[in-house]
Amino acid sequence: MRERLPAVYIVANQRNGTIYTGVTAHLMQRIWQHREGLGGFSTRYGCKLFVWFEMHATMESAIAREKQIKAGSRAKKLALIEADNPHWIDLWPTILDGSE
Repeated sequence: MRERLPAVYIVANQRNGTIYTGVTAHLMQRIWQHREGLGGFSTRYGCKLFVWFEMHATMESAIAREKQIKAGSRAKKLALIEADNPHWIDLWPTILDGSE
């Protein structure tokens, strides 16, 4: 995985718990920040479990997708996670070893 491509991501505090959707130009760095508790909403609610992401060619398309996801229902967000990660496995090791 190339580190500096725009991405939309979701972190959670537990399976079916509180979720946070975000966008970033540097996925590894941003997820590390969530895991270290550096931030606002996700830190307040303990959203450190990296459960879903989608890479984009441009920041504009990533921002548009983030807005689309945030505008959707909670059920749609949960379905998005479970379609790719049905067991809510923490994907942090996946991006660390570059297998995505």
